[in-house]
Amino acid sequence: MSKYLYLSITPEALIASMLPPVEFGEYMATGTKKSNKGQMIFFEVDLEQVKGVIDFDYLEKNCVRHEDGTPKHSVYLSVYRVLETIPISALKNLYLTTDNGVVLELTPTPYDNNCEEKSTLHLYQELCPVSPQVVSEFCPAAFMKALTDGSRHIQLPKLFFVEMKLGELASNPATGSAEHLPYTQVRHLRDCLLSLHGYEKKMKTVVRSYNGSLLYRTVASGFYIGSGTEMVYYRYPSMIELEDLNYAFLATL
Repeated sequence: MSKYLYLSITPEALIASMLPPVEFGEYMATGTKKSNKGQMIFFEVDLEQVKGVIDFDYLEKNCVRHEDGTPKHSVYLSVYRVLETIPISALKNLYLTTDNGVVLELTPTPYDNNCEEKSTLHLYQELCPVSPQVVSEFCPAAFMKALTDGSRHIQLPKLFFVEMKLGELASNPATGSAEHLPYTQVRHLRDCLLSLHGYEKKMKTVVRSYNGSLLYRTVASGFYIGSGTEMVYYRYPSMIELEDLNYAFLATL
């Protein structure tokens, strides 16, 4: 039976399994008895590309069938500073799992810098290895570069983040409608967006730490992972696209 390798983002861990991605996501979100529930975001990792950076002998020895013949669901290989050890080129598809085990698969999409709206503001939820929520004047590629290229006193080796919806606040933070934004602190969000005007750093923290659960209907353009100018983009489908792509996932939003 095939062995798979997964990079879990929430929480950060490298996990081997005999379950293919969708079954793995279902298992990790709900458990074998469906009594535990928890959202999970993870990548499938190309096992061949990381054999030199993981304990492959441990994986081979422990990721084996149980005595009754059932597949091994999970073998934890690492739980600390995992993202920085995995080459970006080794990351395959991204999977979003709801807390009741519905899984949405996202594939890498070419990112076109020319499509960026330079005049709008952005809301980013950093997911790994740090997790503040940040507003910024930077478009995704520039945001990635600013935090990972070594030009700042505080830098990250790699970064995984998601762009979240701002609606009218992206172009009019003072009086734009926030009617359809399900955020609890809209006034604080407005203040943070307004404070970016003339702010040299071009980014401001809204919430210091991620609570571990992402409201998927707030995802805007999609998910980004990379370092410096190397970035992989996972486009998030529109609601109309989700109807055909994965209606079960859409129904949970």
